[in-house]
Amino acid sequence: MTTQVPAPAPDFTPTDDVFVRKHMGVPDIDVTDWTLVVEGLVERPLRLDMAAVLALGTERLPAFHECFGSPFAPDVPTRAVAQVEWAGVPLAALLDRAVPQAAARHVWFEGADTGSFHGQDGLTYVKDLPLPTARGDVFLAHRMNGEPLRAEHGFPLRAVVPRMFGTNSVKWLTRIVLADRRSDGVFTTRFYNRVLPGEASPSPVREVDVSSKLFAPGEGAELAAGKVELSGRAWSTTEIVGVEISVDGGAWEAAVVDAPGTGPTWQRFCLTRELAPGPHRVRCRARDLAGRVQPLAGARNAVHEVAVEAG
Repeated sequence: MTTQVPAPAPDFTPTDDVFVRKHMGVPDIDVTDWTLVVEGLVERPLRLDMAAVLALGTERLPAFHECFGSPFAPDVPTRAVAQVEWAGVPLAALLDRAVPQAAARHVWFEGADTGSFHGQDGLTYVKDLPLPTARGDVFLAHRMNGEPLRAEHGFPLRAVVPRMFGTNSVKWLTRIVLADRRSDGVFTTRFYNRVLPGEASPSPVREVDVSSKLFAPGEGAELAAGKVELSGRAWSTTEIVGVEISVDGGAWEAAVVDAPGTGPTWQRFCLTRELAPGPHRVRCRARDLAGRVQPLAGARNAVHEVAVEAG
């Protein structure tokens, strides 16, 4: 059985090391000219500049952040993941002011990034979420790891949707629309949909899969033979209740896993193992409270493996 230890303070990925993804380039935004519009099926449409956003107050959200990967290769692992401390305000604060109408069912998030993607021109990046999900989970961030958002990470304001793939966390946010239907944009209808196990039709890429990644040692590391600490991070939509590590195709051994934190953060795991001189393959797999286990192969959250050399 996996042993849990108390949750430590969240460990944040340095901003320089956080992955950057963009579909149509990074827009050049002058914050003095920027506004956020909240409109559609609302009683009180809003238009806020950055001073008005800051006047709403500032909260902090520590959360892991994972890239889904290419929408054209939904079963290929990318393992692009980071943990970030966001600062901003819950979307609910704006929705309370705007007052959604009874007919509102969905929330659309529109970014300032426009252009061409995969042979289609004149696109704007738009994603959507059911209204109850958006009201409960979405965070609007203007700071990242203690500093203002950088241009490549969504300056001046971005959406953050905890426990969902990064494709839902729209950067360079300019417009929020409440509607009675889903958006018909290509990033909702064509890209970022997948068929989940046990289902027959595709559904939107939203909730993350149970997953884990070895952080140390890294791929190709050269180590001193003997006792080596194998460690990494695991994450899911819910608590990670177990992580196992296998060396050279041997038996899976239970690692020690940090207890979950108070927010949507990843959990550290580690196992001290004796490594003889020579090459080794190390794999890890996680299990979550919902009973999901990482598959060995053939999926985007397949077990992570690194090759190392002990000498």
